Amino acid sequence: MSNNAEFSLPWACVESQPGDVRELPESQRNTLIVSATQVEGHWVILSQYGDDCWQLDGMPSNMRESQKHLNFQHVPTAFRVVMKEIMFRYLRRGREGQQRPKGGTLSQFFRNTTSFLRYLDLLSLTRLELVSPLVCTNYAAECREYRQSRQRKDKPLSQKGLLNRFKAVEALYELSQYSHDPIPQHPWHGTSSTAMAGLTGTGAFRKQACKTPLIPDAVFCTLFEKAYEQVQCGKRLLDLRDAVATVVAERRVQKHWVVINAKNQKLAALGWGGGLAALNQTLLNLRTACYILLASTSGCRNHELANVQLGAHHRTEDDEGTIFHWMRSKSEKTDTGVHDWMIPEAAVRALRLMERWAEPYQAMISAEIVERRKVNPLDPEIIHAQKHRHALFLGSASMKGNQVRTLSNEAWGHSLKAFTKTAGLDWPLTSHQFRRKFANYVAHSQFGDLRYLREHFTHWSMDMTLGYAMDDGWGSHLDLELYDDIQAELEDIKLGTVDNWLGNDSLAGGYGRSIKRWQRDPANLALFKDHQTMVISIAESTAIRSNGHAWCTADNDGCVGNTLERTRCGDCNNAVIGRGHLGIYRQLYGNLKELLKCNDIGESGRMRVLRDLERCRDVFVQLGYDAESDVT
Repeated sequence: MSNNAEFSLPWACVESQPGDVRELPESQRNTLIVSATQVEGHWVILSQYGDDCWQLDGMPSNMRESQKHLNFQHVPTAFRVVMKEIMFRYLRRGREGQQRPKGGTLSQFFRNTTSFLRYLDLLSLTRLELVSPLVCTNYAAECREYRQSRQRKDKPLSQKGLLNRFKAVEALYELSQYSHDPIPQHPWHGTSSTAMAGLTGTGAFRKQACKTPLIPDAVFCTLFEKAYEQVQCGKRLLDLRDAVATVVAERRVQKHWVVINAKNQKLAALGWGGGLAALNQTLLNLRTACYILLASTSGCRNHELANVQLGAHHRTEDDEGTIFHWMRSKSEKTDTGVHDWMIPEAAVRALRLMERWAEPYQAMISAEIVERRKVNPLDPEIIHAQKHRHALFLGSASMKGNQVRTLSNEAWGHSLKAFTKTAGLDWPLTSHQFRRKFANYVAHSQFGDLRYLREHFTHWSMDMTLGYAMDDGWGSHLDLELYDDIQAELEDIKLGTVDNWLGNDSLAGGYGRSIKRWQRDPANLALFKDHQTMVISIAESTAIRSNGHAWCTADNDGCVGNTLERTRCGDCNNAVIGRGHLGIYRQLYGNLKELLKCNDIGESGRMRVLRDLERCRDVFVQLGYDAESDVT
């Protein structure tokens, strides 16, 4: 890394540096600026071309430090010079027809390209000009045979992993044309990296099911319940933490073990029996619990929660007096940057706890900045520290002198798995699974069959613009990609529902009987090339939502069968009732029989009960169920 030299040239001059360095002498190349940052109004060089390790700027705060650097010492010696030429070209100009890459893309390309160069090194190939399509094809075969480390249970590379490696070889071919050692031919004749990874035709991404596993409801509810329990205890835990913090001020000159004993005594006096170590671990668990609540109810990605700062909460009120809570953060996924996510009151509570939880960690960052300024006012690490100073999800690294920074995605992976294990669950939980679960729950709310957090998710489903709840400043920063995820989940729910309709089980309701009659006519089935096409066609052309006791296909929800007179769905032309609804009708049937025994319901009440009992019996007959004997 460079010696953090200060320079006064405007950034425009840095931006105008050449992308092709072939004609530059080595001494001039080595002084080219790779990255720089402003400290106290002065530009400070982070990395120059001649450095063995280039520091990347503008990386998401949840990335590991190792991912923020390009270490050319990891590249085989024979390819280090040309690799620098290629990386500088990619950094300054990008690829043809594409935008300049951001830090994460650069880091990923560097890793995947280095894998290919190591393969060449094993073949004793020392120049890129010796790379032929046959070499690239053999490399692709090696990648397919490759098995990952024990932590991944010797699994092969995923299709996406293969694609990243193959795309890196393609990019290497293109970018090497601007180096002194170009690859002579395209790596794959007549095909592409996408095809090589099996991601064209029926294997295309758009035709594949979502790769992110959906957390099962039983797992998620237990996980959320455990997290919410800890959040409810959060204030007491933070009170205990602050109480023992005073012991440090009282015993500054005492030995470490004396201070620890004093803190344990203080905790015991306050009713905490687990000691300081247990309290510290519980406080870390509280951080994870708050993360789970916010990730579950906002739909934020990991890096978006990592970017949450002090003062992120905002509230708006519509014309009817309904309060909407919002959380603001920055997204690195799109060019929009700042986004607002709707959150329920439970998440607001978690956000407030984290603001208090983070205070001592933020104070440590502030103290670090003060010390660095004393040593070197132009230390670029000051800028990095300032980016984390107001963050909430912080942690300290003992290997770096307890330096405090935002937790990385990998660190969250460990914390979430530990929390899941403590909750007695056996599920490989990762941070990105929460976004899909959120989208799935919002979709279920829009579909109508969600009971959990109904009000919050119903608000999410009302209107894409949510204009009635927004002011001018906040209304223009919605995470529109999240709506696409929700729509995809909704489509999956509808497809699953229609596929169930077209199975072998009987259906009740007017529309359900019509489907079964239609299904029995071979001429109707012949209209579609296969079963899946038929399912998609019906799902896309039918308005479907759940009202709890039936599926309603009416274009609006004005029917009283959805609310006041639910038994009328049995003979409604818009209703579909399946065997999954039998439990509801069994309970309703039993309640009506008990109600019939009452002597104070009057004749009109008795007639209504008899009518509803008959409607329930009719549903049972249509579904092939005997309510009296409880035998199908």
